[in-house]
Amino acid sequence: MKSLRDVLDAAALGVFPPADGRTTVVAQHSPRDAGVLCFTAHSVVFTDEDPEWVHETLAAAECDALSASMNPRFLAAFMERTGRTAETVDAMLVAAPLPGEPPLPLREIEDPGHPRVAYARHRRDDVRVWAADGGVLTTGRGIAGRLEVSVEVDEGLRQRGLGRALVAAARHLADEPLWAQIAPGNARSVRAFQSAGYRPVGSEILLSARPAR
Repeated sequence: MKSLRDVLDAAALGVFPPADGRTTVVAQHSPRDAGVLCFTAHSVVFTDEDPEWVHETLAAAECDALSASMNPRFLAAFMERTGRTAETVDAMLVAAPLPGEPPLPLREIEDPGHPRVAYARHRRDDVRVWAADGGVLTTGRGIAGRLEVSVEVDEGLRQRGLGRALVAAARHLADEPLWAQIAPGNARSVRAFQSAGYRPVGSEILLSARPAR
C-alpha cells in the first residue's frame, strides 16, 4: 500500500488489505484529514504522526489487536496527540457509477450560501448540490480526494423511497466510484444505500481540526 488513495482505489474494486490482523500507517493525503479505516482484520491509520507512536499506542490499548484501532483509548490518545476531534465511527460503503440520466428530476444549486453547501465545504472540496422535490443530494471530494455522497430528505417525506432514489441518482452523476459514510445506528439510511447498490467495505473515523473558538 503506497498511499491512502491507493488503499481506497483498490477497495473500490474489491481488493482489500491482507486480513493479517495488522495495522498499516500511511501519510495523510492532506492537512485537513487524519483518521482510521478498518477492513476485515486489517486497519489503516492515516496520519503524519510517527508510525512508531501509532503502533506503541495501539499495543497499549488493552484489547483485542483486531479492535485496537477503533478502541476508545487509542482514539482518545490519537485526538489528544493531534489536537483533533471526531464525531462518530461510520460504516464505509462504495458503489460504481451508472450510465444514463438520473431516475428523478434534479436541479443543481449553485448558491454558496445554501446551508447544505456550507456544511459540506467543512469536510469536502469541489462540493456540488442538487435538489429534488423533498430532498437534497450532495457530492464532494473528501478523504484522499475520493468522491463522496450524502443526502437529506424532508421529515414529512421519509420512508417513501426518496432517499433510495437520491443515492441511486448520485451514481448516474458520477464517473468514478462513489463513497458514503453512514453511522451504523442509522439503519434506515444504511438500508437505502444498500438497496441502491452501495456495498459495505469497512468502517472509518475521521479526525478533523477543532473549530476555531
